[in-house]
Amino acid sequence: MSSPLLRDRCPYRLDGSAADIHGEAAALRALGPAARVELPGGVPAWSVTDPGLARRLLAHPQVSKDAHQHWPAFLNGDLPADWPLRIWVDIRTVQTAYGPDHRRLRHQLVPTFTARRVRALAPWIEETTAALLDGLAKAAAAAPGGVVDLRTHFASRLPWLTVTALVGLPEAMRDSFQTINDTVFTTDLTAEQAAANSAEAARLLGDLLALKTEHPRDDVASALVDAHRKGMLNERELADSIWMVLGAGYGTTANLLDHAVVNLLTHPDQLDLAVAGQVGWDQVVEETLRHQAPVASFMMRFPTEDLHDEPTRLTFARGDALVINYAAVGRDPGVHGVDADLFDITRATGREHLAFSHGPTYCLGAELARLEGRVALSALFSRFPALELAVGRDCLTPLPSLIFNGHREIPVRLEGNPHS
Repeated sequence: MSSPLLRDRCPYRLDGSAADIHGEAAALRALGPAARVELPGGVPAWSVTDPGLARRLLAHPQVSKDAHQHWPAFLNGDLPADWPLRIWVDIRTVQTAYGPDHRRLRHQLVPTFTARRVRALAPWIEETTAALLDGLAKAAAAAPGGVVDLRTHFASRLPWLTVTALVGLPEAMRDSFQTINDTVFTTDLTAEQAAANSAEAARLLGDLLALKTEHPRDDVASALVDAHRKGMLNERELADSIWMVLGAGYGTTANLLDHAVVNLLTHPDQLDLAVAGQVGWDQVVEETLRHQAPVASFMMRFPTEDLHDEPTRLTFARGDALVINYAAVGRDPGVHGVDADLFDITRATGREHLAFSHGPTYCLGAELARLEGRVALSALFSRFPALELAVGRDCLTPLPSLIFNGHREIPVRLEGNPHS
């Protein structure tokens, strides 16, 4: 008898290398508000592309994120042990919790991301941005042809330094943690690669937890260790929550900065509007979030009972895997018009996106990401007004991830091409 996972073959097989996220999103949108898909590893799911349906599902009290309670394929052992995306259902964090567990885990993190604490970070972010731009200039001066990777030296570095400062990650551990963190969101790994990464992640985290237990500080990791000591988190939740904060606080903002820079450099008329102050950097950030959702798709949600959505006339069975396709949602022509695929910082609907999710799962770090975006973009283009891509936009390689939407690297020249 065949596995229940294989009886109902999905009509659309998602590309684990994510070579064309938006082409795939458009194809899925054409199939309806939600389409049956096959995730890497042969696992069936629904990809939700309609903004209204996505909002209703994200806020629905009978839609769970906890595979350990509500995904029959996981509970019945039908999910392959070596499934490359298994980490996204194995982890025990606020991102995979439901009901009281979700409220309990979220409660531990809320104090870190209050408006007051985020505002207080602004001077530190401005100073760090200036230092990174100094480093970027030095790297370019030493590079052949002055070509430097903006993603490595700036777009990913600023959010990584910000989130590791919040978590309390010692400087000596930052590079090792970043290397592993980058692999977590890769969706074309072999099972062996995924297992090796998990083992290394556990080792690194063990070292960090030992340090924070011995020498607690005023940081997220120490606060979570204390919550574990008081019985508010179990050991698995403690470990996974630290990784979650690192990953969510780093990759999403890195992708935001990545796409904002690429879009502005390839739309010089819009860059001129932002630099001249005719359009605010906040609008640049919001349009980037809409046009290039930093999280393209998020794994996964499960109805706790058969769920009928009357506006779309779709019925999702109890335990169906639901994936919210934020890349598709952000370019819905019903919300943003026939030119929804175009980047336009003057767009009236630019703020109408779900890039930070919706309802009870709204991203705790949303305002921090927005702050980093405004500060970083303003400073970058003020410091380097002749900044340009060193390759054509079509030559940029996307990250191999169905989840994170960014580029592997962004080769740029800070002072323009002297031979042009």
